[in-house]
Amino acid sequence: MADHPPSPPAKAEPISECLQELVANKGGEPPGRYCYKDGVGEVLDTSSLPLMKIPIIDIGLLASPTSICREELEKLHSALSSCGCFMSINHGMTSSFLDEVRLATKKFFALPMEEKQKYAREVDAMEGYGNDMILSEDQVLDWNDRLYLLASPEDQRQLRYWPESPANFRETLFEYTSKLRLITEVVLKAMARSLNLENNCFLDKYGARAIMQARFNFFPPCSRHHLVLGLKSHSDGSVITIVLQDKEVEGLQFLKDDQWFRVPIIPEALLINIGEQAEILSNGLFKSPIHRVVINPERERFSLAVFCSPDPDNEIEPVDGLVSKTRPRQYKKVKNYVGNYFQYYQRGKSPIEALKT
Repeated sequence: MADHPPSPPAKAEPISECLQELVANKGGEPPGRYCYKDGVGEVLDTSSLPLMKIPIIDIGLLASPTSICREELEKLHSALSSCGCFMSINHGMTSSFLDEVRLATKKFFALPMEEKQKYAREVDAMEGYGNDMILSEDQVLDWNDRLYLLASPEDQRQLRYWPESPANFRETLFEYTSKLRLITEVVLKAMARSLNLENNCFLDKYGARAIMQARFNFFPPCSRHHLVLGLKSHSDGSVITIVLQDKEVEGLQFLKDDQWFRVPIIPEALLINIGEQAEILSNGLFKSPIHRVVINPERERFSLAVFCSPDPDNEIEPVDGLVSKTRPRQYKKVKNYVGNYFQYYQRGKSPIEALKT
């Protein structure tokens, strides 16, 4: 049986009301459970942080057999080795369709609370609307509400959590995630080729029954934004994560060389970052970036992150072509990485540390 990080004992507890409701009832003053006692440092003045220079990669060129593809593969390799992320363009979705996805997200969170509660998550479940699970007494809560949905495999979808309002929500999500599956295949093949590996090396590990989870985020404004985080510092447990950012309001930040950088907004681009399972597969050549979300004191913010993870029955380990005497195996085998990930995340930790050899 494959080695895997131990699951810390935990019991999920419900939150009495969603953050959106709490803010409406009590104003912008954050309750203590959302606050970091010493604040969150540079968040106090995010405008002083530099913008990150994130490489822009043409997905169409990555899929091309021409010599131009080799140049784009080199750009991809450089991006994933240096910062673990890139902005993808020419990805097969129009700006107007991306705006439809953004609008469906906003319309859902604008629904009356009693309508949204029809899709509320159960106490010990991830999927559905509400807050993340409370796993410990000292857990600092993230300043957001979210709708979490399993998009694939299709036979595992729990459509009772998929909103029927706004009217086009389901149809839009079906189309969006179908297009993302094509992008994921192109990116995983390109990642392998950039490392001089066989085309399907990463894709085979990903599997035909890979997991795709969509997280719709709503980040309300907070007058004491220097005390809260929309999402605490973390790296993702996926292979890759595809993010559709808010068109107007910044919030996402990446840590690079021990300094926080603001992520720029490119409305027509999808931000793609690698997760810890890609770091394992690449034997540490690609690094999953640490990131967080900060809160605007005056403006609400929305985003949609789609996490693409291997079939939980597949063993994930460094691929053979990247293990040698000069670069020995950096990580142990693991199965069902995501199943262990979230309990670590809520404690500000990562299961990848337990897998290092």
